[in-house]
Amino acid sequence: MEIYPQLYREIKSFVYRRVKNLQDSEDIVQNVFIKAQLKSAQLKESEKFTAWMYSMTRNSIIDHFRSRQRTFDAATLEASQSDYNEFNDCVVDCIGQLIHTLPSPYREALELADKQQMPQKELAERLGISYSGAKSRVQRGRLMLKEKMEKLYKIETDGYGNVLVCEDRVPCGCNN
Repeated sequence: MEIYPQLYREIKSFVYRRVKNLQDSEDIVQNVFIKAQLKSAQLKESEKFTAWMYSMTRNSIIDHFRSRQRTFDAATLEASQSDYNEFNDCVVDCIGQLIHTLPSPYREALELADKQQMPQKELAERLGISYSGAKSRVQRGRLMLKEKMEKLYKIETDGYGNVLVCEDRVPCGCNN
């Protein structure tokens, strides 16, 4: 297949107007002409050569932007996940500090049920209270802890429970 210098310049200009980066434009055009060389047997009507080249060029530009978008999305996701982890860790630290301010029966119930993940039936036996009493104590302890958290911290979450904002109203010792 003969490569036409005029078509090469036109396509290079076409790509540059869309990509706005000389190096990326040159890479895309080079790839287009390599694809054209490799797929030239697929072109049945030679009079449609220019349209075929522009079609491959448009697809290559789209692929270029898609690959850049995936790279950006991955970097954004990584940064966001890092932020989520930092904020979630901060909230866990703050809860760990606040749990010690609860009255003893509620603190003990929460430490066993939530920290040690003890089933509430086992918790009831351990504390020597009824099953409904254990459930009630854990619920009241969680409510007390939630009220303290709301009073001391501004915490906003997304729809998945990831903490987006963790601001101290009173210092809790975390770096946010």
